[in-house]
Amino acid sequence: MAGKHKQDDPLAALLETVPKAKLVDLLVHVSASRPAVRRECLDYLNRHTALSPSRKKQSEGERLLALWAELAPDLDELDTYGGGDYDADFRVSSLLHEIAQALSRKKIDTGYRQKLLDNTLPYIENGNAGLDDDLCDVAYATCYNDDDWRALAKSLETMRGDWKLDHARRIYCRLGDREKYLELRQRKLATGADYHDLADFYCKAGEKQKAMEVAETGLLKGKGRMDDLRQFVAKRVKSAGNRERYLALQFDQAIDPLTCDKYKAFRKLCTAAEWKHYEAKILARLDNAWETEQLRIRMHRKEHEEAVDVLIRSRYPLYAVDLHLKLTRVLHPILTRPDGPIMA
Repeated sequence: MAGKHKQDDPLAALLETVPKAKLVDLLVHVSASRPAVRRECLDYLNRHTALSPSRKKQSEGERLLALWAELAPDLDELDTYGGGDYDADFRVSSLLHEIAQALSRKKIDTGYRQKLLDNTLPYIENGNAGLDDDLCDVAYATCYNDDDWRALAKSLETMRGDWKLDHARRIYCRLGDREKYLELRQRKLATGADYHDLADFYCKAGEKQKAMEVAETGLLKGKGRMDDLRQFVAKRVKSAGNRERYLALQFDQAIDPLTCDKYKAFRKLCTAAEWKHYEAKILARLDNAWETEQLRIRMHRKEHEEAVDVLIRSRYPLYAVDLHLKLTRVLHPILTRPDGPIMA
């Protein structure tokens, strides 16, 4: 059927009469300002012609550049306006993913990889398109050897912003460049996650004492994102047999912030005597928890009157799906009785 359509197509008949050089001129002209057409031509050649290995690599490199040219106008707009409509965002993200996947097969020549990296880095530096992870995936995928990775790290560390610095630091760590890793790590030690990263680095390097010193400093100085750091220390004090310190760390973990799941997990860690010591401390901090979590904990403890108090005090509707049936079944009689809280 396809052959018949080709025979019946006047354009096909005309093309049959055109010299090869003119056909080449036509395709180059048509595809020059139409990246999608250029990519389709390259895909066709890859599928239907027997290209030499070097020509095939060239074709694949050109295809990726055509992909980039195809997404560039939308990416420019996203970067200029700090995002855009869902369709544009999805389209650019999909094409970036396709480029990264092709690069990851390790068959793209250096020149093409460098061009793609050069195209990508300005958008990573701006960080305004809302596609940081996708762009970073492309940049990472251009790296085929240690020299590539080091060049990328150097580019990232010159950019402003903790996110770029974090990526540069991870690359240096991956390369085993202790000096550069520590230099960049010392530039930012603020959160518990920062201190945990450094403590974990020393631990993996076999410097256990140094790792614990950093972790203990982080417990005192870290601001936010403390979970991994606390667990790092807790695991080691538990191994050392320091049960009291271990529970104190797990208590801090449970109340930062306090949730019903963390409440129940901490309760399981404690013996009856230990729970007697900590229960009042946890309940003293219950008012600091989100109201939904207060409600969950009160319902878990079967403290229905207190749960009603939470509902009455709440400034916002509480939409806890898993509590709906319990609230209907257990709290409704309390709320509607003549001497209940609503009637009082």
